[in-house]
Amino acid sequence: MYDEAIKLLTSKGKFYIELGLDRISAALEKFGNPQDDLKYIHVAGTNGKGSVCTILDSILQEAGYKTGLYTSPHIWDYTERIKVSGVEIPKDIFAKYVFEVCNCGVHLTEFEILTVVMFLYFKHSNVDVVILETGLGGRFDATNVIKNNLCSIITQIDLDHTERLGNTKEEIAFEKAGIIKKGCPVITSMGFEAIRDKADEMDSMFILTTPFVPPQYIEALSLKGLHQVDNLALAISAVNYLFKNISDETIIEGLKKVKNPCRFQYFADKNLIADASHNPNGIQALRNNLDYYFPNDKRRYVFGCLKNKDYEKMMNILFREGDEVYLYGFDYPNACTYEMLQAKCPVAAAEYSGKNILTGEKLNIICGSFYMLGGMEWLKSLQA
Repeated sequence: MYDEAIKLLTSKGKFYIELGLDRISAALEKFGNPQDDLKYIHVAGTNGKGSVCTILDSILQEAGYKTGLYTSPHIWDYTERIKVSGVEIPKDIFAKYVFEVCNCGVHLTEFEILTVVMFLYFKHSNVDVVILETGLGGRFDATNVIKNNLCSIITQIDLDHTERLGNTKEEIAFEKAGIIKKGCPVITSMGFEAIRDKADEMDSMFILTTPFVPPQYIEALSLKGLHQVDNLALAISAVNYLFKNISDETIIEGLKKVKNPCRFQYFADKNLIADASHNPNGIQALRNNLDYYFPNDKRRYVFGCLKNKDYEKMMNILFREGDEVYLYGFDYPNACTYEMLQAKCPVAAAEYSGKNILTGEKLNIICGSFYMLGGMEWLKSLQA
Protein backbone atom coordinates (compact mmCIF):
# COMPACT_ATOMS: atom_id res chain seq x y z
CA MET A 1 0.00 0.00 0.00
CA TYR A 2 2.83 2.41 0.88
CA ASP A 3 4.70 1.61 -2.35
CA GLU A 4 1.53 2.25 -4.36
CA ALA A 5 1.07 5.58 -2.59
CA ILE A 6 4.64 6.60 -3.44
CA LYS A 7 4.10 5.66 -7.10
CA LEU A 8 0.98 7.82 -7.14
CA LEU A 9 2.74 10.68 -5.35
CA THR A 10 5.73 10.70 -7.69
CA SER A 11 3.81 10.16 -10.92
CA LYS A 12 4.67 12.47 -13.77
CA GLY A 13 1.50 14.53 -13.42
CA LYS A 14 2.38 15.54 -9.85
CA PHE A 15 6.16 15.88 -9.77
CA TYR A 16 6.51 19.54 -10.62
CA ILE A 17 6.53 22.87 -8.82
CA GLU A 18 3.76 25.39 -9.28
CA LEU A 19 3.65 28.04 -6.59
CA GLY A 20 0.28 29.38 -5.47
CA LEU A 21 -2.35 28.82 -2.78
CA ASP A 22 -5.58 28.33 -4.78
CA ARG A 23 -5.27 24.57 -5.31
CA ILE A 24 -4.26 23.64 -1.78
CA SER A 25 -6.92 25.97 -0.34
CA ALA A 26 -9.58 24.22 -2.42
CA ALA A 27 -8.35 20.78 -1.31
CA LEU A 28 -8.21 21.71 2.37
CA GLU A 29 -11.73 23.11 2.15
CA LYS A 30 -12.92 19.63 1.19
CA PHE A 31 -11.36 18.24 4.38
CA GLY A 32 -12.83 20.89 6.67
CA ASN A 33 -9.72 23.12 6.82
CA PRO A 34 -7.75 21.14 9.43
CA GLN A 35 -4.94 23.72 9.27
CA ASP A 36 -7.12 26.27 11.07
CA ASP A 37 -7.14 24.22 14.29
CA LEU A 38 -3.37 24.09 14.82
CA LYS A 39 -0.71 26.41 16.24
CA TYR A 40 2.44 27.06 14.20
CA ILE A 41 6.01 28.24 14.26
CA HIS A 42 6.57 28.92 10.56
CA VAL A 43 10.15 28.84 9.23
CA ALA A 44 11.43 30.14 5.87
CA GLY A 45 14.89 30.89 4.51
CA THR A 46 17.49 29.62 2.04
CA ASN A 47 19.76 27.75 4.45
CA GLY A 48 19.31 26.57 8.02
CA LYS A 49 15.53 26.01 7.97
CA GLY A 50 15.78 22.31 8.74
CA SER A 51 18.28 22.79 11.55
CA VAL A 52 16.19 25.55 13.21
CA CYS A 53 13.10 23.34 12.96
CA THR A 54 14.75 20.25 14.46
CA ILE A 55 16.32 22.29 17.28
CA LEU A 56 12.94 23.78 18.17
CA ASP A 57 11.25 20.40 17.92
CA SER A 58 13.73 18.76 20.29
CA ILE A 59 13.54 21.53 22.91
CA LEU A 60 9.73 21.58 22.88
CA GLN A 61 9.55 17.80 23.16
CA GLU A 62 11.91 17.94 26.13
CA ALA A 63 9.59 20.52 27.70
CA GLY A 64 6.67 18.12 27.41
CA TYR A 65 4.90 19.49 24.33
CA LYS A 66 3.41 17.18 21.74
CA THR A 67 5.03 18.49 18.56
CA GLY A 68 4.35 18.17 14.87
CA LEU A 69 7.42 18.61 12.64
CA TYR A 70 7.10 19.15 8.88
CA THR A 71 10.36 19.39 6.92
CA SER A 72 11.59 18.78 3.37
CA PRO A 73 13.06 17.25 1.41
CA HIS A 74 13.41 13.80 2.90
CA ILE A 75 16.62 11.84 2.48
CA TRP A 76 15.44 8.21 2.35
CA ASP A 77 11.69 7.95 3.04
CA TYR A 78 8.81 10.35 2.50
CA THR A 79 7.62 9.63 6.04
CA GLU A 80 10.70 11.48 7.38
CA ARG A 81 8.96 14.73 6.46
CA ILE A 82 6.04 14.32 8.89
CA LYS A 83 6.76 13.52 12.55
CA VAL A 84 4.80 13.68 15.79
CA SER A 85 7.04 14.03 18.85
CA GLY A 86 9.99 12.73 16.85
CA VAL A 87 8.22 9.66 15.41
CA GLU A 88 7.62 9.42 11.66
CA ILE A 89 4.06 9.06 10.40
CA PRO A 90 3.37 5.29 10.06
CA LYS A 91 3.58 4.15 6.44
CA ASP A 92 0.06 2.70 6.39
CA ILE A 93 -1.47 5.94 7.69
CA PHE A 94 0.66 7.98 5.28
CA ALA A 95 -0.59 5.85 2.37
CA LYS A 96 -4.23 6.13 3.49
CA TYR A 97 -4.01 9.93 3.58
CA VAL A 98 -2.19 10.12 0.22
CA PHE A 99 -4.97 8.12 -1.49
CA GLU A 100 -7.65 10.27 0.16
CA VAL A 101 -5.99 13.53 -0.87
CA CYS A 102 -5.29 12.36 -4.43
CA ASN A 103 -8.98 11.44 -4.79
CA CYS A 104 -10.37 14.71 -3.42
CA GLY A 105 -11.08 16.14 -6.88
CA VAL A 106 -8.35 18.81 -6.89
CA HIS A 107 -5.22 18.28 -8.99
CA LEU A 108 -2.30 18.94 -6.65
CA THR A 109 1.49 18.88 -6.93
CA GLU A 110 3.52 16.39 -4.90
CA PHE A 111 4.41 18.98 -2.26
CA GLU A 112 0.80 20.14 -1.98
CA ILE A 113 -0.38 16.56 -1.45
CA LEU A 114 2.23 16.06 1.29
CA THR A 115 1.25 19.34 2.92
CA VAL A 116 -2.44 18.39 3.05
CA VAL A 117 -1.46 14.96 4.46
CA MET A 118 0.59 16.73 7.12
CA PHE A 119 -2.28 19.02 8.19
CA LEU A 120 -4.67 16.07 8.39
CA TYR A 121 -2.28 13.92 10.40
CA PHE A 122 -1.32 16.67 12.84
CA LYS A 123 -4.98 17.59 13.38
CA HIS A 124 -5.83 13.91 13.98
CA SER A 125 -2.84 13.59 16.35
CA ASN A 126 -3.94 16.68 18.31
CA VAL A 127 -0.44 18.16 18.50
CA ASP A 128 0.24 21.16 20.73
CA VAL A 129 2.43 23.03 18.25
CA VAL A 130 3.55 22.52 14.64
CA ILE A 131 7.05 23.46 13.53
CA LEU A 132 6.39 24.16 9.88
CA GLU A 133 9.17 24.48 7.30
CA THR A 134 8.36 26.11 3.96
CA GLY A 135 9.11 24.14 0.82
CA LEU A 136 10.18 26.92 -1.55
CA GLY A 137 10.04 30.64 -0.96
CA GLY A 138 7.27 31.64 1.40
CA ARG A 139 4.64 33.96 -0.02
CA PHE A 140 3.14 31.38 -2.42
CA ASP A 141 4.46 28.24 -0.72
CA ALA A 142 1.78 25.64 0.06
CA THR A 143 2.51 25.88 3.80
CA ASN A 144 1.51 29.55 3.74
CA VAL A 145 -2.15 28.61 3.58
CA ILE A 146 -2.18 29.02 7.39
CA LYS A 147 -3.94 32.17 8.59
CA ASN A 148 -1.76 32.97 11.62
CA ASN A 149 1.15 31.63 13.63
CA LEU A 150 2.82 31.93 16.99
CA CYS A 151 5.76 33.46 15.15
CA SER A 152 7.58 33.44 11.83
CA ILE A 153 11.30 32.71 11.60
CA ILE A 154 13.40 33.71 8.60
CA THR A 155 16.83 32.09 8.43
CA GLN A 156 19.85 32.85 6.21
CA ILE A 157 18.98 34.13 2.73
CA ASP A 158 21.10 33.47 -0.35
CA LEU A 159 20.70 33.20 -4.11
CA ASP A 160 18.89 29.91 -4.70
CA HIS A 161 15.86 29.04 -6.84
CA THR A 162 16.41 32.40 -8.55
CA GLU A 163 14.28 31.31 -11.52
CA ARG A 164 11.25 31.38 -9.20
CA LEU A 165 12.10 33.72 -6.33
CA GLY A 166 14.11 36.55 -7.91
CA ASN A 167 17.66 37.41 -8.92
CA THR A 168 18.72 39.41 -5.86
CA LYS A 169 18.79 38.61 -2.16
CA GLU A 170 16.38 41.48 -1.52
CA GLU A 171 13.86 40.00 -3.98
CA ILE A 172 14.22 36.57 -2.36
CA ALA A 173 13.82 38.17 1.10
CA PHE A 174 10.54 39.69 -0.12
CA GLU A 175 9.25 36.21 -1.01
CA LYS A 176 10.35 34.73 2.32
CA ALA A 177 8.75 37.64 4.20
CA GLY A 178 5.41 36.54 2.78
CA ILE A 179 5.03 34.15 5.75
CA ILE A 180 4.77 37.07 8.21
CA LYS A 181 1.25 37.19 9.62
CA LYS A 182 -0.83 40.05 11.03
CA GLY A 183 0.14 40.77 14.62
CA CYS A 184 2.46 37.74 14.83
CA PRO A 185 6.17 38.36 15.57
CA VAL A 186 8.95 37.61 13.09
CA ILE A 187 12.39 36.49 14.27
CA THR A 188 15.31 36.75 11.86
CA SER A 189 19.06 37.13 11.68
CA MET A 190 18.73 39.03 8.39
CA GLY A 191 18.03 42.76 8.39
CA PHE A 192 16.67 42.98 4.85
CA GLU A 193 14.47 45.98 4.15
CA ALA A 194 11.83 43.70 2.59
CA ILE A 195 11.46 41.81 5.88
CA ARG A 196 11.28 45.01 7.95
CA ASP A 197 8.73 46.54 5.56
CA LYS A 198 6.53 43.45 5.68
CA ALA A 199 6.73 43.37 9.48
CA ASP A 200 5.62 47.03 9.58
CA GLU A 201 2.79 46.35 7.13
CA MET A 202 1.54 43.41 9.20
CA ASP A 203 1.98 45.17 12.55
CA SER A 204 4.36 42.34 13.42
CA MET A 205 7.08 42.67 16.04
CA PHE A 206 10.47 42.50 14.28
CA ILE A 207 13.06 40.63 16.36
CA LEU A 208 16.63 40.68 14.99
CA THR A 209 18.92 38.07 16.53
CA THR A 210 22.68 38.22 16.84
CA PRO A 211 24.92 35.13 16.67
CA PHE A 212 25.73 35.29 20.38
CA VAL A 213 24.48 32.29 22.31
CA PRO A 214 25.43 31.19 25.84
CA PRO A 215 28.40 28.81 25.53
CA GLN A 216 26.59 26.06 27.43
CA TYR A 217 23.96 25.97 24.65
CA ILE A 218 26.59 25.71 21.90
CA GLU A 219 28.38 22.98 23.81
CA ALA A 220 25.16 21.02 24.35
CA LEU A 221 23.97 21.15 20.72
CA SER A 222 24.47 17.78 19.06
CA LEU A 223 24.60 19.39 15.59
CA LYS A 224 28.16 20.46 14.86
CA GLY A 225 29.28 23.24 12.56
CA LEU A 226 30.20 26.90 12.93
CA HIS A 227 27.07 27.91 11.00
CA GLN A 228 24.82 26.26 13.59
CA VAL A 229 25.35 29.19 15.97
CA ASP A 230 23.10 31.37 13.77
CA ASN A 231 20.45 28.63 13.66
CA LEU A 232 20.70 28.07 17.39
CA ALA A 233 20.32 31.81 18.08
CA LEU A 234 17.07 31.90 16.08
CA ALA A 235 15.65 28.84 17.81
CA ILE A 236 16.58 30.08 21.30
CA SER A 237 15.05 33.50 20.55
CA ALA A 238 11.78 31.83 19.56
CA VAL A 239 11.76 29.63 22.69
CA ASN A 240 12.53 32.56 24.99
CA TYR A 241 9.84 34.72 23.38
CA LEU A 242 7.06 32.12 23.11
CA PHE A 243 7.74 29.67 25.94
CA LYS A 244 9.02 31.63 28.90
CA ASN A 245 8.27 28.67 31.18
CA ILE A 246 11.02 26.50 29.61
CA SER A 247 14.11 26.38 31.83
CA ASP A 248 17.77 26.50 30.81
CA GLU A 249 18.15 22.90 31.98
CA THR A 250 15.33 21.76 29.69
CA ILE A 251 16.79 23.67 26.74
CA ILE A 252 20.21 22.08 27.29
CA GLU A 253 18.75 18.56 27.50
CA GLY A 254 16.74 19.22 24.33
CA LEU A 255 19.83 20.45 22.49
CA LYS A 256 21.70 17.26 23.34
CA LYS A 257 19.01 15.19 21.60
CA VAL A 258 18.69 17.08 18.29
CA LYS A 259 18.93 14.80 15.25
CA ASN A 260 19.20 16.08 11.69
CA PRO A 261 20.97 13.57 9.43
CA CYS A 262 23.48 14.66 6.79
CA ARG A 263 24.08 18.14 8.17
CA PHE A 264 27.84 18.11 8.68
CA GLN A 265 27.35 14.64 10.13
CA TYR A 266 30.60 12.91 11.07
CA PHE A 267 31.01 9.14 11.32
CA ALA A 268 34.26 8.68 13.21
CA ASP A 269 34.67 4.96 12.47
CA LYS A 270 34.49 5.66 8.72
CA ASN A 271 36.27 9.04 8.86
CA LEU A 272 33.31 10.24 6.83
CA ILE A 273 31.25 13.43 6.67
CA ALA A 274 27.82 13.46 5.01
CA ASP A 275 26.56 16.95 4.25
CA ALA A 276 23.46 17.94 2.30
CA SER A 277 24.61 21.48 1.44
CA HIS A 278 23.36 22.17 -2.07
CA ASN A 279 24.00 25.84 -2.88
CA PRO A 280 27.04 28.15 -2.69
CA ASN A 281 26.17 29.56 0.72
CA GLY A 282 25.77 26.09 2.21
CA ILE A 283 28.93 24.84 0.54
CA GLN A 284 30.84 27.83 1.94
CA ALA A 285 29.65 26.84 5.42
CA LEU A 286 30.84 23.28 4.77
CA ARG A 287 34.25 24.49 3.62
CA ASN A 288 34.55 26.74 6.69
CA ASN A 289 33.69 23.80 8.94
CA LEU A 290 36.21 21.53 7.26
CA ASP A 291 38.96 24.14 7.59
CA TYR A 292 38.09 24.69 11.26
CA TYR A 293 37.51 21.14 12.50
CA PHE A 294 39.82 19.21 10.14
CA PRO A 295 42.52 21.71 9.06
CA ASN A 296 45.28 19.15 8.52
CA ASP A 297 43.39 16.17 7.14
CA LYS A 298 43.82 15.05 3.56
CA ARG A 299 40.43 15.17 1.88
CA ARG A 300 38.54 12.88 -0.48
CA TYR A 301 35.31 14.21 -1.94
CA VAL A 302 32.30 12.64 -3.61
CA PHE A 303 30.32 15.50 -5.14
CA GLY A 304 27.07 15.49 -7.09
CA CYS A 305 24.60 18.25 -7.81
CA LEU A 306 21.36 19.21 -9.54
CA LYS A 307 21.50 21.06 -12.86
CA ASN A 308 19.66 24.12 -11.55
CA LYS A 309 22.32 24.84 -8.89
CA ASP A 310 25.47 26.94 -9.35
CA TYR A 311 27.66 23.84 -9.28
CA GLU A 312 30.68 25.57 -10.83
CA LYS A 313 30.76 28.10 -7.99
CA MET A 314 30.17 25.35 -5.44
CA MET A 315 33.12 23.32 -6.68
CA ASN A 316 35.37 26.40 -6.76
CA ILE A 317 34.53 27.10 -3.13
CA LEU A 318 35.01 23.52 -2.00
CA PHE A 319 37.99 21.93 -3.71
CA ARG A 320 41.68 22.65 -3.15
CA GLU A 321 44.63 21.61 -5.27
CA GLY A 322 45.68 18.17 -4.05
CA ASP A 323 42.22 17.07 -2.89
CA GLU A 324 41.08 13.69 -4.20
CA VAL A 325 37.82 14.42 -6.02
CA TYR A 326 35.18 12.08 -7.42
CA LEU A 327 32.21 13.46 -9.32
CA TYR A 328 28.92 11.59 -9.29
CA GLY A 329 26.31 11.73 -12.02
CA PHE A 330 23.70 10.07 -9.80
CA ASP A 331 20.39 8.67 -10.95
CA TYR A 332 17.88 11.48 -10.60
CA PRO A 333 15.86 13.35 -13.28
CA ASN A 334 17.54 16.73 -12.75
CA ALA A 335 21.02 15.58 -11.72
CA CYS A 336 24.19 16.80 -13.42
CA THR A 337 26.03 14.19 -15.43
CA TYR A 338 29.63 13.37 -14.63
CA GLU A 339 30.63 15.12 -17.86
CA MET A 340 28.82 18.33 -16.92
CA LEU A 341 30.54 18.47 -13.54
CA GLN A 342 33.93 17.50 -14.93
CA ALA A 343 33.80 20.31 -17.52
CA LYS A 344 33.51 22.92 -14.73
CA CYS A 345 35.64 21.29 -12.03
CA PRO A 346 38.68 23.42 -11.05
CA VAL A 347 40.84 20.42 -10.05
CA ALA A 348 41.61 16.97 -11.44
CA ALA A 349 38.65 14.63 -10.82
CA ALA A 350 37.51 11.11 -11.57
CA GLU A 351 34.09 9.51 -11.88
CA TYR A 352 32.64 8.06 -8.66
CA SER A 353 32.28 4.30 -8.88
CA GLY A 354 31.07 3.23 -5.42
CA LYS A 355 31.66 3.43 -1.69
CA ASN A 356 34.63 1.04 -1.75
CA ILE A 357 36.91 3.97 -2.63
CA LEU A 358 36.07 5.69 0.68
CA THR A 359 38.84 4.29 2.86
CA GLY A 360 39.67 5.81 6.23
CA GLU A 361 43.20 7.12 5.68
CA LYS A 362 41.67 10.35 4.31
CA LEU A 363 38.72 12.43 5.47
CA ASN A 364 35.84 11.42 3.18
CA ILE A 365 33.24 14.08 2.38
CA ILE A 366 30.02 13.28 0.51
CA CYS A 367 28.11 16.41 -0.42
CA GLY A 368 26.23 18.51 -2.96
CA SER A 369 22.67 17.20 -2.99
CA PHE A 370 19.95 15.80 -0.71
CA TYR A 371 18.88 13.59 -3.59
CA MET A 372 22.35 12.12 -4.10
CA LEU A 373 22.65 11.25 -0.41
CA GLY A 374 19.17 9.74 -0.48
CA GLY A 375 20.25 7.32 -3.19
CA MET A 376 23.05 5.97 -1.00
CA GLU A 377 21.21 3.33 1.02
CA TRP A 378 24.42 2.32 2.82
CA LEU A 379 24.51 5.81 4.39
CA LYS A 380 21.11 5.16 5.94
CA SER A 381 22.49 2.07 7.69
CA LEU A 382 25.08 4.26 9.44
CA GLN A 383 22.40 6.34 11.19
CA ALA A 384 22.21 5.53 14.90
